[in-house]
Amino acid sequence: MSRVRRSGARTGRPGGFTLIEVLLATVLLVAGLALAFTTLGAANRTAIRGEAMADRSEHMRAVAGFLRSRLTATRPVAFGFDEGKGTPIRFVGEPDRLRFVADLPDYLGRGGPYLHDLTVEGDGGGEGGDARISLTLSMVLAGQTIEESPPRPPELLVEGLREARFRYRALDAEGRLGDWQDKWEISERLPLLVEVTLVDRDGQAWPPLVVSLPLAVQLDGAGLPVQQL
Repeated sequence: MSRVRRSGARTGRPGGFTLIEVLLATVLLVAGLALAFTTLGAANRTAIRGEAMADRSEHMRAVAGFLRSRLTATRPVAFGFDEGKGTPIRFVGEPDRLRFVADLPDYLGRGGPYLHDLTVEGDGGGEGGDARISLTLSMVLAGQTIEESPPRPPELLVEGLREARFRYRALDAEGRLGDWQDKWEISERLPLLVEVTLVDRDGQAWPPLVVSLPLAVQLDGAGLPVQQL
């Protein structure tokens, strides 16, 4: 008789594991696997959220950088004529639309002055957040816009917004900064500052974007800043 059988005979129990021991081991194994899968799932969700936040931040920086570079390059170049006032149109600013002329880099087109038409489209009100901003570019020649052939389609800059708004600021009659304006009334001049407000569909506001237009200001004989005519 083997040692195992002799041992079982002395203790009064057969060799191997009992059903209770097998069930207990199975329960412990299942609990361990469940804990491992829960930990892996939580880590995976955290990684996905981190990647989404990183992508969102990168997208915000790209859009803000593009808008800043284009607005900073604004030139006091006419792209139309206001027959009612008898003045050239150099800048048109509304809460949901912004038009100005800036030189276009060669990698975006043929170079030279182009009319930049930034338009807020869709309805961002409520929780849907389907507002978006598109950019249309048109060549400017001799104070008029020239349609390209074939026409250049609008470029989508950003979508999924609850709010998108432009505001404008200039010097007052005393040479000090005036209040923010929802609409720019002096189309023959450039504003001093342009503010772009963007809010995601989830209600999270983008970092504030306030851009100074360098060519909107010049110095007079006394060294004081005055608006570019």
